[in-house]
Amino acid sequence: MGHARRIFAAVLFAGLACAQTKLSIERIALHQFEDGPILAPNYEFVPGETANFSCRIAGYKIVQNDEQRSVKLAWRMSVADPAGIAIEKEQSGRIEDSLAPQDKAWVPKFLGTFTIPAFAPPGDYRVTVKVQDEAAGADASGELVFRVRGIEVAPSDTLLARNFVFLRAEDDRRGMTAAIYHPGETLWARFNIVGYTFGEGNRFSVSYGLAVLKPAGEELFAQPDAAHDANQSFYPQRYVPGALSLTLNPDVPKGQYILRVTIKDQIGEQSWETRQPFEIQ
Repeated sequence: MGHARRIFAAVLFAGLACAQTKLSIERIALHQFEDGPILAPNYEFVPGETANFSCRIAGYKIVQNDEQRSVKLAWRMSVADPAGIAIEKEQSGRIEDSLAPQDKAWVPKFLGTFTIPAFAPPGDYRVTVKVQDEAAGADASGELVFRVRGIEVAPSDTLLARNFVFLRAEDDRRGMTAAIYHPGETLWARFNIVGYTFGEGNRFSVSYGLAVLKPAGEELFAQPDAAHDANQSFYPQRYVPGALSLTLNPDVPKGQYILRVTIKDQIGEQSWETRQPFEIQ
């Protein structure tokens, strides 16, 4: 009976040892700068910000070859937005190191950086890490969720402008409650263009123009090609910020007017317009 207990204890000990040496991701962390403090779980990144990440690996196999000890690890890392779309190309690398007798406390880790896209939507993003221990033929994976504080712009299946506002000044953060201007002032407007078609490599090309109309529709002024924006990127730019200005003549007649904004999508061959009333007092 005592012999059976010893066998059972030996088997149990072997099982524990096996569990302890199982390949695993020990820690995935984000930092504001390389080797900086680990950011708190409630930290929110902003579009355009660069994140530094680090990852530690445990349970790897040490290969003993004559008097040399070594490890052979391969890793891959990807970052996705709330919809599961990758924000950058997948990163990868290898860890192949020879260990000296004094390296008992050595822990393999890898570092990297990625940048939050300039027009990233708000929400939960995910860093996914996969590690392969080539010596042991084992794989492990891990995931870290982090938050991005971005501008919420609803998508569209067709071309249009959202969040149109008149502004008193170019750098105003909020739109005017009532679009009322005076002779000699500058009219400012801001909006977000969505629903355009992407070409190869997430390329887009949009333009917009403006016109000032009387309430009955008579055109007083027009600038058909006020601005053009085109770009190409790995991560699809989900909206294009539009802005325009119009300097009012000192002798412009007071009254009601309409600002017509016409938007064109060169790749998708779409066009769309909006008419926004304003007043000159």
